[in-house]
Amino acid sequence: MMRLPVTLLLACAGAALAAGPAQAVNAATQTYVFVCENQTTNTVRATGAEAWVFRPGGTLRLPSVPGEAGSYSDGSFMLLIEGQTARLGAVGADPVLCRNDRRSAIWEKAKLDGADFRAVGNEPGWHLEIREQSRIVLVADYGASRVELPLPEPITDTATRTTRWDAGELVLEVTGRPCRDSMSGELFETEVRVTWQGRTLRGCGRALH
Repeated sequence: MMRLPVTLLLACAGAALAAGPAQAVNAATQTYVFVCENQTTNTVRATGAEAWVFRPGGTLRLPSVPGEAGSYSDGSFMLLIEGQTARLGAVGADPVLCRNDRRSAIWEKAKLDGADFRAVGNEPGWHLEIREQSRIVLVADYGASRVELPLPEPITDTATRTTRWDAGELVLEVTGRPCRDSMSGELFETEVRVTWQGRTLRGCGRALH
């Protein structure tokens, strides 16, 4: 899959949700990435009323089954969620057992919530999202601190492949260079530096669309 350069990280974000549901996010909405025994991966966005299943072969909308918690079906396909596991498949066939990949689910949730770019860092733990090409949201100190600011116009240095957003009290710099997370070892496409409240937070990030 071709990766966009840093200067174009957000250029295509506006159309990215066209294939998925436009949902109002609330406390009852849950996002899962179910890795199944048949080697398929299914992203699920579930509420009390319905579940959207993003499958390799397409997207399904499954209404909830009345009186059966965690059960969804459209008459042809069924999904049963039980904690961090699920069973899914065609109605009448043996369902496939799947388990939620929590780390992947965090990133899919951010994408479906409208984030165009997400970055993470450690010690202390923090994450940052650029949402809907209009806002920067930083959650730092393991969730104890939060700031949300309008997204300013970017300044791009093509020589260093760095894009900079100066929001006043917060400055975000994204450089197109491979970055490995210091805790998980996961490899990302960009290095990220956040300057905020006299502190410099360093981490890794990627475009979500």
